[in-house]
Amino acid sequence: MNADKRAAIYARLAQAIPAPTTELEYQSPFELLTAVLLSAQATDVGVNKATRKLFPVANTPAAMLALGIEGLEPYIKTIGLYRSKARHLIETCRLLLERHGGEVPAERAALEALPGVGRKTANVILNTAFGHPTIAVDTHIFRVANRTRLAPGETVREVEDRLVKWTPKAYRMDAHHLLILHGRYVCKARKPLCEACVIADLCEYPARTNQMPAPLPDAAD
Repeated sequence: MNADKRAAIYARLAQAIPAPTTELEYQSPFELLTAVLLSAQATDVGVNKATRKLFPVANTPAAMLALGIEGLEPYIKTIGLYRSKARHLIETCRLLLERHGGEVPAERAALEALPGVGRKTANVILNTAFGHPTIAVDTHIFRVANRTRLAPGETVREVEDRLVKWTPKAYRMDAHHLLILHGRYVCKARKPLCEACVIADLCEYPARTNQMPAPLPDAAD
């Protein structure tokens, strides 16, 4: 895939999704970090249901640490792996208070030193909370990048590095959310909705069921 086609793909996705952002509900970097940590092997809908009850009670590291593991677990027990997530969250709160004055750090190394925070989570926080042009690669983005041939790779890191290298600068800030939303709602895993795809004619997926792009919304709307 050449650079012109990649730019055209991003341009169309940006028109189809004019305000791309996370579907996790949050009001601060700490709330976002909490939601992202809870979202592993869980849906955003499920996480939001839990945090709508949790955040009014504890939405700072100090307040959550005061809850403790036993106090936190009832709020997140509907989420998969909630016991290990509770341990990670409480330890994260302790470290945020001890090392960062209760603030979420805006540096990759400091983020990745927190329990349960790997490269993908750090990329999400850096991009969504702090405006860094990072591109976190989850299962949706890995699938879209490989299926369309936008940035094919055998590993998550390979896909990430190619997306960072090949994504036009104008779209780098929003690339993560553009691709994740396209993968979540259109380029689905089992049955991609090619008839609803605005980049069907640009996609290089051999098994696509449609080669005509879906209409784009009017830019004036």
